[in-house]
Amino acid sequence: MTGTRAYGYTDTLDAEHYARALRADIRGGLTSTPKSTAPTWFYDARGSELFEEITQLPEYPLWRAELGLLQLHAEDVAAQTGARSMIELGSGSSTKSKLVIEALGPAGLHYVPVDVSADALQQAGAQLVQDYPGIRLHALRADFTAPLVLPALPEEGPRLIAFLGSTLGNFRRPARGPFLRGLRDVMRPEDFLLLGADLVKPEHEMIAAYDDAQGVTAEFDKNLLHVLNHELDADFDPDAFDHVSVWNSTESLIEMRLRSRAEQLVKIRELDLAVQFERGEEWITERSAKFTVSGLREEMAEAGLRTRQLWSDPNAGFMLTLATAH
Repeated sequence: MTGTRAYGYTDTLDAEHYARALRADIRGGLTSTPKSTAPTWFYDARGSELFEEITQLPEYPLWRAELGLLQLHAEDVAAQTGARSMIELGSGSSTKSKLVIEALGPAGLHYVPVDVSADALQQAGAQLVQDYPGIRLHALRADFTAPLVLPALPEEGPRLIAFLGSTLGNFRRPARGPFLRGLRDVMRPEDFLLLGADLVKPEHEMIAAYDDAQGVTAEFDKNLLHVLNHELDADFDPDAFDHVSVWNSTESLIEMRLRSRAEQLVKIRELDLAVQFERGEEWITERSAKFTVSGLREEMAEAGLRTRQLWSDPNAGFMLTLATAH
């Protein structure tokens, strides 16, 4: 971050974090069977623009459903928690969390947005301190999938950890337990977790949400190839791949995939790597788990989290869960 800031900022990631993580994931993912990489790399400037478009698509109700639930129940969250500190994981633009901030009362509220993007933290932080002059904001640039080390926060009063957007769905089942236990470990008995989760719906609806009629999601998926061409001096041809969306019923998740249209050899010069694709071979670029109410409650209980309140939108198939440590 540059310029004058009216708030605290801690950066736990070195300058090479992104490049090092990208190289490791792409090398490991494209030399495995099946090929599979993290969704992190979609989000250059163009990828972020495309995702904003996706959130407004009629086939993709997730973002709007969560926003609607927060509009209806942010006051309930505030009443039940009484939180005076709020930590948001994967905060991004902090658009939806503003509803919770306003319900909690921004004057004197300690707000810690956590994100890997310095630009997102800078832009959101500047806007928040302008909108809420009394807020006490400390931005934390960190990878929240690693053990969370928070900046100093007041000991008095409950804390609220917010993890919205059904981002938990980016973790496969074996990884979700350790992640949730990690959150539980930083929570005190009086603290709360607010979790957004996308629910299982009819298969055709879930597939359409990740393969819309306008082709925006397909462009978003293929944008990964442009990112790799730019960042790793690769020679992917986006026209040589088709975007597909598949429901994996065994793991209860949607998979976005890039399907090779022909046999091809792709060179990734920064990795000194040549990757062979067979015709019809599919590369998993994102996994997004979908939950059931009972299943998520069980996962949280196994991690030491007690569900205190559920709010759901049955039409859009989305829920918010408020939980405490036990």
